[in-house]
Amino acid sequence: ARLNQVNPQQVIFAQQNPDVIDQGVFHNDVIAVSNRQVLFCHQQAFARQSQLLANLRARVNGFMAIEVPATQVSVSDAVSTYLFNSQLLSRDDGSMMLVLPQECREHAGVWGYLNELLAADNPISELKVFDLRESMANGGGPACLRLRVVLTEEERRAVNPAVMMNDTLFNALNDWVDRYYRDRLTAADLADPQLLRGGREALDVLSQLLNLGSVYPFQREGGGNG
Repeated sequence: ARLNQVNPQQVIFAQQNPDVIDQGVFHNDVIAVSNRQVLFCHQQAFARQSQLLANLRARVNGFMAIEVPATQVSVSDAVSTYLFNSQLLSRDDGSMMLVLPQECREHAGVWGYLNELLAADNPISELKVFDLRESMANGGGPACLRLRVVLTEEERRAVNPAVMMNDTLFNALNDWVDRYYRDRLTAADLADPQLLRGGREALDVLSQLLNLGSVYPFQREGGGNG
Protein backbone atom coordinates (compact mmCIF):
# COMPACT_ATOMS: atom_id res chain seq x y z
CA ALA A 1 0.00 0.00 0.00
CA ARG A 2 2.83 2.41 0.82
CA LEU A 3 4.77 1.63 -2.36
CA ASN A 4 1.65 2.30 -4.43
CA GLN A 5 1.09 5.55 -2.54
CA VAL A 6 -2.44 4.58 -1.51
CA ASN A 7 -4.12 7.14 0.73
CA PRO A 8 -3.76 5.69 4.27
CA GLN A 9 -7.31 6.80 5.03
CA GLN A 10 -8.57 4.57 2.21
CA VAL A 11 -6.57 1.44 2.98
CA ILE A 12 -8.38 -1.67 4.16
CA PHE A 13 -6.29 -4.70 5.11
CA ALA A 14 -8.61 -7.67 4.63
CA GLN A 15 -7.84 -11.02 6.22
CA GLN A 16 -8.44 -14.15 4.21
CA ASN A 17 -10.63 -16.70 5.96
CA PRO A 18 -8.27 -19.18 7.72
CA ASP A 19 -10.78 -21.98 7.16
CA VAL A 20 -10.53 -21.72 3.37
CA ILE A 21 -6.73 -21.61 3.52
CA ASP A 22 -6.93 -25.05 5.12
CA GLN A 23 -9.10 -26.15 2.17
CA GLY A 24 -6.48 -25.30 -0.45
CA VAL A 25 -6.93 -21.56 -0.98
CA PHE A 26 -3.22 -20.76 -1.07
CA HIS A 27 -3.70 -17.29 -2.65
CA ASN A 28 -6.53 -14.81 -2.39
CA ASP A 29 -6.91 -14.96 -6.18
CA VAL A 30 -8.22 -18.51 -5.76
CA ILE A 31 -11.22 -17.25 -3.78
CA ALA A 32 -11.84 -13.67 -5.02
CA VAL A 33 -11.30 -11.36 -8.01
CA SER A 34 -12.14 -7.70 -8.52
CA ASN A 35 -12.37 -5.08 -11.23
CA ARG A 36 -13.01 -1.40 -10.60
CA GLN A 37 -15.89 -1.19 -8.14
CA VAL A 38 -16.95 -4.88 -8.40
CA LEU A 39 -15.73 -7.64 -6.07
CA PHE A 40 -16.56 -11.19 -7.17
CA CYS A 41 -15.85 -13.55 -4.29
CA HIS A 42 -16.92 -16.67 -2.49
CA GLN A 43 -19.23 -16.31 0.48
CA GLN A 44 -16.46 -17.67 2.73
CA ALA A 45 -13.52 -15.78 1.21
CA PHE A 46 -12.69 -13.38 4.05
CA ALA A 47 -12.67 -13.29 7.81
CA ARG A 48 -15.50 -11.09 9.15
CA GLN A 49 -16.75 -10.77 5.58
CA SER A 50 -19.96 -8.86 6.33
CA GLN A 51 -18.00 -6.17 8.18
CA LEU A 52 -15.41 -5.99 5.39
CA LEU A 53 -18.06 -5.50 2.70
CA ALA A 54 -19.80 -2.84 4.78
CA ASN A 55 -16.48 -0.96 5.08
CA LEU A 56 -15.94 -1.18 1.33
CA ARG A 57 -19.44 0.12 0.61
CA ALA A 58 -18.73 3.08 2.87
CA ARG A 59 -15.42 3.92 1.19
CA VAL A 60 -15.84 2.94 -2.48
CA ASN A 61 -18.37 4.83 -4.57
CA GLY A 62 -20.70 2.41 -6.34
CA PHE A 63 -19.11 -0.64 -4.69
CA MET A 64 -20.80 -3.94 -5.54
CA ALA A 65 -20.04 -7.35 -4.06
CA ILE A 66 -21.09 -10.48 -5.92
CA GLU A 67 -20.87 -13.25 -3.32
CA VAL A 68 -21.07 -16.84 -4.53
CA PRO A 69 -23.09 -18.87 -2.00
CA ALA A 70 -21.44 -21.97 -0.56
CA THR A 71 -24.71 -23.80 -1.20
CA GLN A 72 -24.18 -23.34 -4.96
CA VAL A 73 -20.39 -23.58 -5.25
CA SER A 74 -18.35 -25.19 -2.49
CA VAL A 75 -14.86 -23.99 -1.62
CA SER A 76 -13.39 -27.24 -2.93
CA ASP A 77 -15.19 -26.82 -6.27
CA ALA A 78 -14.01 -23.20 -6.49
CA VAL A 79 -10.43 -24.37 -5.93
CA SER A 80 -10.57 -27.30 -8.37
CA THR A 81 -12.12 -25.22 -11.19
CA TYR A 82 -10.18 -22.01 -10.44
CA LEU A 83 -13.46 -20.09 -10.68
CA PHE A 84 -11.98 -17.05 -8.95
CA ASN A 85 -8.58 -17.25 -10.63
CA SER A 86 -10.44 -15.68 -13.52
CA GLN A 87 -10.08 -12.23 -15.05
CA LEU A 88 -12.88 -9.71 -14.62
CA LEU A 89 -12.54 -7.19 -17.45
CA SER A 90 -14.32 -3.97 -18.38
CA ARG A 91 -16.09 -3.74 -21.74
CA ASP A 92 -16.57 -0.59 -23.80
CA ASP A 93 -20.28 -0.46 -22.96
CA GLY A 94 -19.59 -0.35 -19.21
CA SER A 95 -20.45 -3.99 -18.55
CA MET A 96 -17.89 -6.64 -17.60
CA MET A 97 -16.62 -9.93 -19.01
CA LEU A 98 -15.47 -12.88 -16.90
CA VAL A 99 -12.58 -14.83 -18.46
CA LEU A 100 -12.59 -18.41 -17.16
CA PRO A 101 -10.68 -21.68 -17.52
CA GLN A 102 -12.32 -24.60 -19.33
CA GLU A 103 -12.67 -26.43 -16.01
CA CYS A 104 -15.50 -24.07 -15.02
CA ARG A 105 -17.59 -25.04 -18.05
CA GLU A 106 -16.96 -28.74 -17.43
CA HIS A 107 -18.25 -28.57 -13.84
CA ALA A 108 -22.05 -28.71 -13.93
CA GLY A 109 -22.55 -26.90 -10.62
CA VAL A 110 -20.12 -24.08 -11.34
CA TRP A 111 -21.34 -23.61 -14.91
CA GLY A 112 -24.94 -23.60 -13.74
CA TYR A 113 -24.18 -20.87 -11.22
CA LEU A 114 -22.33 -18.79 -13.82
CA ASN A 115 -25.29 -18.86 -16.18
CA GLU A 116 -27.57 -17.76 -13.34
CA LEU A 117 -25.09 -14.94 -12.72
CA LEU A 118 -25.41 -13.80 -16.35
CA ALA A 119 -29.18 -13.59 -16.01
CA ALA A 120 -29.04 -11.65 -12.72
CA ASP A 121 -28.81 -7.89 -12.23
CA ASN A 122 -25.05 -7.23 -12.09
CA PRO A 123 -22.33 -5.83 -14.40
CA ILE A 124 -21.15 -9.25 -15.66
CA SER A 125 -22.69 -9.73 -19.12
CA GLU A 126 -20.36 -12.22 -20.84
CA LEU A 127 -18.41 -15.38 -20.05
CA LYS A 128 -15.27 -16.16 -22.06
CA VAL A 129 -13.82 -19.65 -21.63
CA PHE A 130 -10.29 -20.76 -22.55
CA ASP A 131 -8.53 -24.12 -22.46
CA LEU A 132 -5.56 -23.47 -20.18
CA ARG A 133 -4.81 -27.05 -19.15
CA GLU A 134 -1.03 -26.79 -19.42
CA SER A 135 -1.02 -23.69 -17.24
CA MET A 136 -3.64 -25.11 -14.86
CA ALA A 137 -1.51 -28.22 -14.37
CA ASN A 138 1.21 -25.92 -13.05
CA GLY A 139 -1.14 -23.94 -10.81
CA GLY A 140 -1.97 -21.01 -13.10
CA GLY A 141 -5.37 -19.89 -14.33
CA PRO A 142 -6.34 -16.74 -16.28
CA ALA A 143 -5.33 -14.39 -13.46
CA CYS A 144 -1.84 -15.90 -13.40
CA LEU A 145 -1.40 -15.51 -17.15
CA ARG A 146 -2.40 -11.88 -17.45
CA LEU A 147 -1.07 -9.15 -15.17
CA ARG A 148 -2.92 -5.86 -15.36
CA VAL A 149 -0.95 -2.79 -14.32
CA VAL A 150 -2.76 0.55 -14.16
CA LEU A 151 -0.52 3.41 -15.31
CA THR A 152 -0.92 7.09 -15.97
CA GLU A 153 0.24 8.26 -19.40
CA GLU A 154 3.39 9.69 -17.82
CA GLU A 155 4.11 6.39 -16.07
CA ARG A 156 3.52 4.48 -19.29
CA ARG A 157 6.05 6.64 -21.14
CA ALA A 158 8.59 5.81 -18.44
CA VAL A 159 8.22 2.05 -19.01
CA ASN A 160 10.92 0.32 -21.06
CA PRO A 161 9.25 0.06 -24.52
CA ALA A 162 11.00 -3.26 -25.20
CA VAL A 163 8.71 -5.02 -22.68
CA MET A 164 5.51 -3.88 -24.41
CA MET A 165 3.91 -6.81 -26.26
CA ASN A 166 3.57 -6.63 -30.03
CA ASP A 167 3.68 -9.16 -32.86
CA THR A 168 7.46 -8.97 -33.22
CA LEU A 169 8.11 -9.50 -29.52
CA PHE A 170 5.48 -12.25 -29.35
CA ASN A 171 7.24 -14.19 -32.13
CA ALA A 172 10.66 -13.61 -30.57
CA LEU A 173 9.46 -14.89 -27.19
CA ASN A 174 7.89 -17.95 -28.82
CA ASP A 175 11.19 -18.71 -30.54
CA TRP A 176 13.00 -18.23 -27.22
CA VAL A 177 10.69 -20.72 -25.49
CA ASP A 178 11.06 -23.26 -28.30
CA ARG A 179 14.83 -22.97 -28.12
CA TYR A 180 15.42 -23.06 -24.38
CA TYR A 181 12.46 -24.54 -22.50
CA ARG A 182 13.02 -28.15 -21.46
CA ASP A 183 9.99 -30.40 -21.67
CA ARG A 184 11.47 -32.79 -19.10
CA LEU A 185 14.00 -32.71 -16.28
CA THR A 186 15.59 -35.78 -14.67
CA ALA A 187 17.58 -36.17 -11.47
CA ALA A 188 20.72 -36.72 -13.55
CA ASP A 189 20.19 -33.37 -15.27
CA LEU A 190 20.57 -31.63 -11.91
CA ALA A 191 24.20 -32.77 -11.77
CA ASP A 192 24.93 -31.76 -15.37
CA PRO A 193 26.79 -28.43 -15.68
CA GLN A 194 25.01 -27.91 -19.00
CA LEU A 195 21.77 -27.30 -17.09
CA LEU A 196 23.35 -24.28 -15.41
CA ARG A 197 25.00 -23.08 -18.62
CA GLY A 198 21.80 -23.49 -20.61
CA GLY A 199 19.74 -21.70 -17.98
CA ARG A 200 22.14 -18.79 -17.89
CA GLU A 201 22.24 -18.55 -21.67
CA ALA A 202 18.42 -18.51 -21.75
CA LEU A 203 18.24 -15.72 -19.17
CA ASP A 204 20.97 -13.76 -20.94
CA VAL A 205 19.15 -13.94 -24.28
CA LEU A 206 15.82 -13.05 -22.63
CA SER A 207 17.26 -9.99 -20.93
CA GLN A 208 18.63 -8.88 -24.31
CA LEU A 209 15.25 -9.42 -26.01
CA LEU A 210 13.60 -7.22 -23.38
CA ASN A 211 16.47 -4.72 -23.21
CA LEU A 212 16.82 -5.18 -19.46
CA GLY A 213 20.58 -4.90 -19.19
CA SER A 214 22.57 -7.05 -16.75
CA VAL A 215 19.97 -7.91 -14.13
CA TYR A 216 21.44 -11.25 -13.00
CA PRO A 217 24.62 -11.62 -10.90
CA PHE A 218 26.26 -13.94 -13.45
CA GLN A 219 25.88 -11.22 -16.09
CA ARG A 220 27.44 -8.59 -13.88
CA GLU A 221 30.35 -10.93 -13.19
CA GLY A 222 31.29 -10.73 -16.86
CA GLY A 223 29.40 -13.66 -18.30
CA GLY A 224 26.53 -11.86 -19.97
CA ASN A 225 25.34 -8.81 -21.82
CA GLY A 226 25.84 -5.30 -20.52
